[in-house]
Amino acid sequence: MLVSDRVGRSRSALSPFSARRLAAAAMVGVVLYVLVDVLLQFLPPHYSPISDAESNLAVGPYGWVMNLNFLGRALSTVCAAVAIGLTDQASSLRRAGLALMVVAGACSAALAFLPTDIHRPGDFGLSTSTSTGALHLAVASVGFLAALAAFALLTGWLRRSPRLRRGYRPALALVVVAAVGLLSVSLADRFAPNLTGLAERVCLVGILGWVFVACAAIRSAEPARQSSEGWATPIT
Repeated sequence: MLVSDRVGRSRSALSPFSARRLAAAAMVGVVLYVLVDVLLQFLPPHYSPISDAESNLAVGPYGWVMNLNFLGRALSTVCAAVAIGLTDQASSLRRAGLALMVVAGACSAALAFLPTDIHRPGDFGLSTSTSTGALHLAVASVGFLAALAAFALLTGWLRRSPRLRRGYRPALALVVVAAVGLLSVSLADRFAPNLTGLAERVCLVGILGWVFVACAAIRSAEPARQSSEGWATPIT
């Protein structure tokens, strides 16, 4: 019984601390991802952020940097997922959201090993010319859809969490941004292929922004006691 009590106290002290550290790591990862993305836009072969997909940055003399960035995004996603899993009470919404979040992270990692197809000058859109390029597009699509579904579910979980509710409204707004961006990718590919890159980046703003906002809510949440049955009320 004494050992059980000690383990319970250790987990109670460790989980909030670990969640905050992992949330901070995920936030740093998001910032680094964006900075690397911006930096690569200024390096050869100077892809357009308006017409060219982000994945094009992984093809060229500095493509290896973007591949590392994809892996970094996957790691940030995992850090955020674990931080969420260590915070507040579990629920079916959180379990489903975290499962989809892990899928999204795995897809990001896979993109580092699946080069995309580069269009000829004057050609735009999401068409592919090789089996690897088609697989890259499929994995990227699954990743975006999984992330959007995950964040929609987890936003519902945030709304029900007394400690994290302050992050609900910005998280909801960013889910809407991601959804609009993803829908715009499909519409741009059909009606305005030269705007596909811009639409994709709008979706990325929503996805990356959601991770940052959710982790910021975890970082700023009041400490809470944890019992054997789950999280209790905040310590005051």
